[in-house]
Amino acid sequence: MKLVGEVNLQGFKKIKSGKVREIFSFEDKLLIVTTDRISAFDYILPSLIPYKGIVLNQISNFWFDYLKNIIENHILEKDFENFPKSLKKYKDILRGRSVIVKKAKIFPIECVVRGYLSGSGWDEYLKTGQIGDIKLPKGLKLSAKLPEAIFTPTTKAEVGHDTLLTIFKAKKIFGSELIDYLKEKSIELYTKAAEYALKRGIIIADTKFEFGQIEDDKIILVDEVLTPDSSRFWPLDDYQEGRQQKSFDKQYVRDYLLSTDWDKNSTPPKLPDDVILKTTERYINAYELLTGKKFEK
Repeated sequence: MKLVGEVNLQGFKKIKSGKVREIFSFEDKLLIVTTDRISAFDYILPSLIPYKGIVLNQISNFWFDYLKNIIENHILEKDFENFPKSLKKYKDILRGRSVIVKKAKIFPIECVVRGYLSGSGWDEYLKTGQIGDIKLPKGLKLSAKLPEAIFTPTTKAEVGHDTLLTIFKAKKIFGSELIDYLKEKSIELYTKAAEYALKRGIIIADTKFEFGQIEDDKIILVDEVLTPDSSRFWPLDDYQEGRQQKSFDKQYVRDYLLSTDWDKNSTPPKLPDDVILKTTERYINAYELLTGKKFEK
């Protein structure tokens, strides 16, 4: 099994290297490669997580298919066997972890949907009783299920933290019509996915979506969808309101880092082998529960 960190493909121009994904220009399309990198607290960690990129890519592909009736997405080809001949020589890198997608103008906004009270949403609720400009009922506990899913957009930062936007401010920046549309679609996507995941034993506490615009001003779903990197996944059988939850996502890695003396302002430490192994297991477990398929290593 080949671990994939940085990706360079001779003859293909890399146009972006994110925390996890590498994006290449490919004819009039894009090639997105999901690496085994993992980030936490806005740092890319020095350790790679075996199979992580493949798992994330396959989970996203599952959701793109499942949710395609709600909104069009950017996927053009996800099966490596159908990739053009010019990419075949990179099969050890690309197979299972790459997709060919439409080019789109990405809206610089993270469309966050929360169904449960956790993370930065919980911190803000404790201070103000609301998240953004959405007032919430008094007396809610940590990890409480919200009366209904809420849309709490953030800025999309290239470096560092995303910043919470009020819906009022988002509408001033992007226009009311666009924000109303993104809110409607984001909540619809989250609701359908959360109902499905619950039947598979997973609570999707929150997630983020990204959207872009293609020809004829059509808005489509892009990037990744409902992965353990972009969402909080909690095991239903262990859920209990009022405390932190066990998770299938990278919160496990964050918790490990918080247990060390790392100051979060310097190069992160390497992850111990057992933390790497257990992180891989969590990602694979999420894939198998959601898709109902055995993950083939």
